[in-house]
Amino acid sequence: MTSSSAPVRQASVRAHNLALVLQTVANSADPISRASVAAATGLTRATVSALVDDLIAGSLLIEVDPAPRNGAGRPAAGLRTAAIGPAGLGLEINVDYRAACVVDLTGAVRHRLVEPGDQRPVDTAAALAALARLARRARDLAEADGLTLAGAALAVPGLVAADGVIRVAPNLGWQDVTVGDLLDGLPVTVDNEANLAALSELGTGGLPPSFVYISGEIGIGAGIVLDGTLFRGVRGWSGEIGHIAIDPDGPACRCGARGCLEQYAGQEAMLRAAGVTTVAELAEADLTRAGRALGTAIATVVNLLDVDTVVLGGIYAPLLPRLRDGIAVEIERRVLTADWSPVTLRAAALGPDAAMRGAAGAVIRAVLDDPAAWLARS
Repeated sequence: MTSSSAPVRQASVRAHNLALVLQTVANSADPISRASVAAATGLTRATVSALVDDLIAGSLLIEVDPAPRNGAGRPAAGLRTAAIGPAGLGLEINVDYRAACVVDLTGAVRHRLVEPGDQRPVDTAAALAALARLARRARDLAEADGLTLAGAALAVPGLVAADGVIRVAPNLGWQDVTVGDLLDGLPVTVDNEANLAALSELGTGGLPPSFVYISGEIGIGAGIVLDGTLFRGVRGWSGEIGHIAIDPDGPACRCGARGCLEQYAGQEAMLRAAGVTTVAELAEADLTRAGRALGTAIATVVNLLDVDTVVLGGIYAPLLPRLRDGIAVEIERRVLTADWSPVTLRAAALGPDAAMRGAAGAVIRAVLDDPAAWLARS
């Protein structure tokens, strides 16, 4: 057994306590007093007061007027996270659009920008240049609101290595892509779009601690949340549900295999099968074939992971009423525990914005986890 004998630096203690106080306020449904923060954290009132003063000076917290109350004594002012201060920039590039949103520390979406357009004919450098222009527009809007971007995160439909390199995004035709500097030195992290969407949905509340989020676009990805934590796999590449084989001799897939789920339940596959040209028209189409293919893949995941809730996002969210029967047939047929442990299907609460909101939320979580870094910067 080993133990650490390294001393804890005072700066580390302060950083920990700053995060503890900020998160206590952020997680409170109502404005919370300094005394209540002290009681909740175990810190002394004097320590909490000093830390709160620093957090207010850094535009992370604000004081609000206390609610009127009966009885003796002066009511204490409440604390809540600041709507003017640091903000997260969420970016997304997908096969047929690019998007950006700005989310403040309270979790409110302040700006949302979406540019439709097929990204496949565009070379990587041009696609990233267009994304950079969109990011600058979002930054300018944020600054006009008095917000300062604390960072940015990019959601992509592909496999992202730990160092942020996009190893492969088959539906975009990307391989070994480094995003680089999009915003004049502002740090940009990169992650899989389904992973970020799953974390965004988790943050809305109302979901069990373990579930699978499935993102339906031209490609299909999954974010796996187990016990409240995103499961990434050994190399961070988990969740490629779109390439589960529905029929090994089926249509060729962009990944190089045949009969993948995307060829039956991806956006373009559903449009072809229904004989329509727009996603809106799918709401009136027979999607039984796509639903059964999706149900087959979901049953495989449920049997493997033993989760009982599946959240359908992207275009699947509004189409769930058309997909549900086909999915249910295959779940009932294939999930071993279906008779006594039913699988719950839910439409994503955030719909098509889940990935970019999850990207912005990742930046906000970083500020909440380490406010000392923000204070040092600001």
